[in-house]
Amino acid sequence: QVQLVESGGGFVQTGGSLRLSCQTSASIFSVNAMGWYRQAPGKSREFVAAISWNGNDANYEDAVRGRFTISRDNAKNTVYLQMNSLKAEDTAVYYCASDPQLGNFLYPENMAYWGQGTQVTVSS
Repeated sequence: QVQLVESGGGFVQTGGSLRLSCQTSASIFSVNAMGWYRQAPGKSREFVAAISWNGNDANYEDAVRGRFTISRDNAKNTVYLQMNSLKAEDTAVYYCASDPQLGNFLYPENMAYWGQGTQVTVSS
């Protein structure tokens, strides 16, 4: 049973933009912080960004701060990751995740729910 569904990945040139979406059920979305991890070839899964259940607070990995923006739409039970000024090192599979506590996004093993991932490839 898939409870978080990502979309919006694809191929883009360096400096371009993509917007990822992650949709879930109202029962999950309304009480959980939502966020994103990514995993590049040969590397461990790493935190990217997360937003609190009410949208009042957000955290970002240093490598994406100022370039990526996370937001959520309560009417659509969807969280977005707007990615601008993309770099080759942003290439990875991006995974949506959910947990009741925003602070738990420090560690992927804390996540209550995971999506199946969407590929983002940035080329020169």
